[in-house]
Amino acid sequence: MWDTLKHKISNMSIILGIDPGTTTVGFAVIESSGRKVTIINYGVISTTPKLDIASKLFDITQDLENLIDTYHPTIVWIEKLFFFNNQKTGIDVAQARWAILLILKRKGLFIHEFTPLQVKRGISGNGTAKKEQVQNALKIIFKLDAIPKPDDAADAIAIAYLASLQKDIL
Repeated sequence: MWDTLKHKISNMSIILGIDPGTTTVGFAVIESSGRKVTIINYGVISTTPKLDIASKLFDITQDLENLIDTYHPTIVWIEKLFFFNNQKTGIDVAQARWAILLILKRKGLFIHEFTPLQVKRGISGNGTAKKEQVQNALKIIFKLDAIPKPDDAADAIAIAYLASLQKDIL
């Protein structure tokens, strides 16, 4: 009996996908069980645009902790920072990403990363795909009535779904 139960547990994963940011952090919680992948929840953690960075980071980490405590993910995949035209924005997002990684580590979660190029290629087959192409692919994959919105949440769904395909890590 234990071997059967152990097998069922190891074949089911709750995956948290995160698209880091400062004003909006995209998140997606999916369940992967064998070949079946189901979206449990997705959305954004929002902060007030005019808040100072310390207050934004505090709000992001509080909401992320609540998300983790609610859904108990077994593994987390987060998007790597790739390139920013605006240095100030890049530094702020890097700080947000650091705060997110700290909370994930404190919660004892396994963390893996994808670059934006890997996500686009993995979902749409094209590493230079536009956001709309990725969102349309997600609509088809999950048989959704409409493309997932907002963009940050859709990115997080793409990250989590691509993570569900990484069976050697789950």
